[in-house]
Amino acid sequence: MSVKHGLLALLQDGPKYGYQLRAEFEAATGATWPLNIGQVYSTLARLDRDGLVESLGAAGDEDDGGRSRYRITDAGQAELRGWFDTPVARGDRPRDELAIKLALAVAVPGTDVRGIVQRQRTATMRSLQELTTLKRNAGADDVSWLLVVESMIFAAEAEVRWLDHCESMLVRAGATPTSGEPAERADRAGVRR
Repeated sequence: MSVKHGLLALLQDGPKYGYQLRAEFEAATGATWPLNIGQVYSTLARLDRDGLVESLGAAGDEDDGGRSRYRITDAGQAELRGWFDTPVARGDRPRDELAIKLALAVAVPGTDVRGIVQRQRTATMRSLQELTTLKRNAGADDVSWLLVVESMIFAAEAEVRWLDHCESMLVRAGATPTSGEPAERADRAGVRR
C-alpha cells in the first residue's frame, strides 16, 4: 500500500490535519495497515516538498498543537489519477515471506517442510475464520472496509490452496521431513534451480 497515495486520496475531499488523515486511513482500511503518526507527517513533508500537497500553516489554520492542515495541489491530483489508472504489478508487491521460507526449508536438510506447511495452513485457516467473522459483522454501508476484508479473505483462501499444492508437490517428490538432500528433492519434484 502506498501511504503517499492513500494520503493524497484522503485529501481529495478537503484539507486535513495529519491526525485526521491517520484516523481516516485506518477507518477506510479497518486498521489493517495501521499508520504511525510520524509516518504520516514525514510523508506529508515529502509530499509538500514535491509539490503534491501544500501546508496551510497560516495563522488560524493550525490546531492547538500548532499542526498545519494540508491540501492536495493540482500536481497531487494528477499524481493520484495516475496511481488510480495504473494497475499494481505483481513485482511491485512486497516479497512473499512464506514462499521464501518454504523454499529455504526445502533447501535445508532435515527440515520438516510438511510440518511447516501444516502449521501455516492451520494458522491461515484460523485467520480466515476471523476475517469471515469480521465480514459478517461489518455494516453493509461500510464498502471500503468490506473491500479490504474481502481482499484479505481471498488472499487467505488462495494461500490455503497454494499450501495444499505445496504439500502435494512434496508428497510427489517423496520428501519426508528428513529425507534426501535439497538437490535430490528438487530433482525428484521436477523443480528447476
